[in-house]
Amino acid sequence: MSEARRDEICAVAIAEIFRGDGEILASAMGTLPTIGARLAKMTFEPDLLISDGFAYLLGDVPPVGAPGDSVVEGWLPFRSVFDLVWSGRRHVLMGATQIDRFGNQNISCIGDFRRPSVQLIGTRGAPGNTLHHKTSYWIPNHSKKVFVDTVDVVCGVGYDRAAALGPLASRFHAIPRVVSNLGVFDFETPERRMRLRSLHPEVTLDEVIASTDFDLVIPKTVAQTRLPTADELRLLREHIDPLGIGARELRS
Repeated sequence: MSEARRDEICAVAIAEIFRGDGEILASAMGTLPTIGARLAKMTFEPDLLISDGFAYLLGDVPPVGAPGDSVVEGWLPFRSVFDLVWSGRRHVLMGATQIDRFGNQNISCIGDFRRPSVQLIGTRGAPGNTLHHKTSYWIPNHSKKVFVDTVDVVCGVGYDRAAALGPLASRFHAIPRVVSNLGVFDFETPERRMRLRSLHPEVTLDEVIASTDFDLVIPKTVAQTRLPTADELRLLREHIDPLGIGARELRS
């Protein structure tokens, strides 16, 4: 196999988000999140539940963006999703227009909420997602406009706000990972501040610091994001993403 592309490295980092999750619903929002979740199911998390985006649970892993029949192993209508959501048996991978050092996320608007300069998609299910089950984030354009000191509107609840709401609100609250086009981040610090977990190959620490509007927790030794194995590259290129759609997300 030839050298791994950046999108393939990101796909593996996203797959690692689901390691150890077992039989829970993986809700991957976006192209590379879908690719990563399907890679996890085909390798180290075979019990992971993935859907067709509507109401069926898939027993196989169909190629992204390519026509074809899928093996349906279950039916999960919208009303049944909440049974999983409220019991913590879901791990959603969302996007973020803004995210801060404690993991508060904004997808609603930019600027003053009463008179925003940019209107986005709205709060959607972010508050319920973050308080009721694991929520991780995929950000394809790491910059100071996204990794901000303070989000303009809190949609997804971060660690500081979950703690302020009390034990009941934070019972299932968890933000295992943030993956960007530059690196992998977590909140495994005493203050629950965002920590740099690994740098993608060819990305420098200075590049990440210059692209982040707050002080990251940086360990003494920063790991490199692991490369795909030969088998993972084969699965990505021949089965999961044969059209190379994942690469387009990083160019957008």
